[in-house]
Amino acid sequence: MEWTADLTVVQKTTIGTWHKEGKTQKVIAKEAGCSQSSVSKHINREAKGRTRCGRKKCTSNRENRTLERIVKQNCGEIHKEWTAAGVSASRTTTHRRMQDMGFSCRIPCVKPLLNKRQRQKRLDWTAAEWSKVMFSDESKFCISFGNQGPRVWRKRGEAQNPRCLRSSVKFPQSVMVWGAMSSAGVGPLCFLRSKVNAAVYQEVLEHFMLPAADELYGDADFIFQQDLAPAQSAKTTSTWFKDHGIPVLDWPANSPDLNPIENLWGIVKRKMQYARPNNSEELKATIRATWALITPEQCHRLIDSMPRRIAAVIQAKGAPTKY
Repeated sequence: MEWTADLTVVQKTTIGTWHKEGKTQKVIAKEAGCSQSSVSKHINREAKGRTRCGRKKCTSNRENRTLERIVKQNCGEIHKEWTAAGVSASRTTTHRRMQDMGFSCRIPCVKPLLNKRQRQKRLDWTAAEWSKVMFSDESKFCISFGNQGPRVWRKRGEAQNPRCLRSSVKFPQSVMVWGAMSSAGVGPLCFLRSKVNAAVYQEVLEHFMLPAADELYGDADFIFQQDLAPAQSAKTTSTWFKDHGIPVLDWPANSPDLNPIENLWGIVKRKMQYARPNNSEELKATIRATWALITPEQCHRLIDSMPRRIAAVIQAKGAPTKY
């Protein structure tokens, strides 16, 4: 007789709930993520008051609760810590118990750390400002793409949990690019050849930001957004903006999830995922060609997402969000 895979606790609960609501077994199987025969067997088993035959589990409910506590407190050697607590179980059993609890092994999202003051500042936004904001940012593009790092065990909805995040790795072989966008489209790219100090940044503003503003806004007023890098928060840079009569948005630190151009960089990098340039010049050419494919409609949709981003930040009380 061929046995089907064991149903998880979540799947059993889903089957029971949907069966009570009168849903068909086909609909229940699709919702629970299992075969229709597994749904039928579980319903019949529950109706007859029987449990699944087979060997008794080698871990108790108390030991399983200890495992769940270890998973929530630590993303490291979970099996080692569980066995150190006096539990006799193999690594396969450890993984199976975590899956029964609803945990999945996933690549952690990379988010910057936020202190309490930075979290509070991320909440102070109104949706009326975004239509006249020009967003700017720098991004690194790698010649060779590295691996995605270790995975973490987490449940659905825990992608932004601090214990499920990993820190980003700096200084791969790459080029640095500055760009700007608004709801009307993108501006010209600037490839940065040296470390960006206040003087270099002001040259970028003079030769790339001002032409982008003329192209995207014409004679209309706009607000410029930038992060709080030292070159951008320098006194000479503030003086430059005052001399040119350009208002600068009071931007909270460590807030890439509030900046839609971060999503634009992600779109460009996904379009380039199969490109393998051999040198920096080929990489720059690929970036320029891909950037030119960005449409005003894509930019407009990203700017329209700002109210949702604000709502997500408020719900998270200033903590990192899915954006």
